[in-house]
Amino acid sequence: MDSQRRRRRPIVARHCPIVEGLARGLSVIEAFDVDHSRMSGSEVAVRTSLSRNAARRHLLMLCHHGYAQTDGKRFWLTPRVLRVGGRFHAATRLPRIVQPSKENLSARTGETVNVSVLDGHDVVYISRSNSPRLVSVGFYPGLRVQAHLVTPGVTLLAALGDDALQRWIGEHVFTAFTSKTVTNPNEFVRHVRAARDLGYWIIEEHLGPALLGVAMPLSDRRDTVVAAIGMTLQMNAWPRERVISRWVPALSHAALSLRTLL
Repeated sequence: MDSQRRRRRPIVARHCPIVEGLARGLSVIEAFDVDHSRMSGSEVAVRTSLSRNAARRHLLMLCHHGYAQTDGKRFWLTPRVLRVGGRFHAATRLPRIVQPSKENLSARTGETVNVSVLDGHDVVYISRSNSPRLVSVGFYPGLRVQAHLVTPGVTLLAALGDDALQRWIGEHVFTAFTSKTVTNPNEFVRHVRAARDLGYWIIEEHLGPALLGVAMPLSDRRDTVVAAIGMTLQMNAWPRERVISRWVPALSHAALSLRTLL
């Protein structure tokens, strides 16, 4: 009886309380982008759906801790914000694991190699090889791009089931960057399904003129897609046929070599 009394009670999982202040502060940071690099408190309030007073309080808090600055009217972020994003690379295995294979592929191809993940409706580039050229085409780590615009987005979405893909399509805003950007949801679904069958995908001039992207998924040993590996190339140097014959096998070899490590 005593031994039974001394037994620990089972731990019951409970919902963690949401710290609204932290969530709102992060939303204020995320409100800044290339088109909104300096904003007033009112502008931040509109972009975050906060009240003007709440937005200003969070902005002043960020200024107090060195994450933002102000001239009394407008606010802007400081480089200290990079500490937050930089913790991802410091604490996550994926960028470190892919580094050797990515650099080896870059050295063999003479092109910049990127690794990226899907975050909601954006592709986030988390790792980039050291450029083998003085001038190269690639995406720097931390860059976010709408998923329908770049090849990794199509290949990562190909890992979703049809129901999940349809939900994603229904919530996505298809913005056109060039005349060749796919903005028709039905056409985009056909591309995703084709990428699922091929195991890779190629996009031409969807994000910028004369640029071609090629990517394929990175799967772990349980066959779960965790990221995408790819390259962005100049079309005049690498037409589609040469990319398929030369770089698709190279990317496939890199993806296979990483499978047991992920």
